Amino acid sequence: MSEVATRQGYIQSLPKYITLCERNYLRVLKVLPPEEPGAQRTIELANAHYDIVVDGCAKYTTDITIRQTVSISDFLPEFQLSVRLYHDAKVAEVIHHDFHQRIKPSYGYPNPSMHQKDEKYQLNAFLADWLMACLESGRVPLNWDVNNGMV
Repeated sequence: MSEVATRQGYIQSLPKYITLCERNYLRVLKVLPPEEPGAQRTIELANAHYDIVVDGCAKYTTDITIRQTVSISDFLPEFQLSVRLYHDAKVAEVIHHDFHQRIKPSYGYPNPSMHQKDEKYQLNAFLADWLMACLESGRVPLNWDVNNGMV
């Protein structure tokens, strides 16, 4: 008998993804400027400079942009991430990167834009790594709010 090979698409682990976004939310709160549109904080990490700008605030969400303003080298381009914080669910998620359209949960592979199958997860994992580097090695004034239990 002959067997027909079936090819399964990428299936994302939702618990793993939600855990990553919850941790990113807690990390972002530590480096976030005051939550008012236009507020900005500059972070220095190695030889690069990054700006975190609050783009908009709503009742349950805050949109921020993380933009690299000084490049590390000629071979590493500057980047920009748009991140949405969902305060009711306590998660932070990358919604745009480098002025591209919204990121789909998964992509077929190969595709014309050469996105990875799990591009959305990878971008949020990059955000987690970047935030950890900022908190461990960057020059970041931390938001310590002892009165509201945000320590």
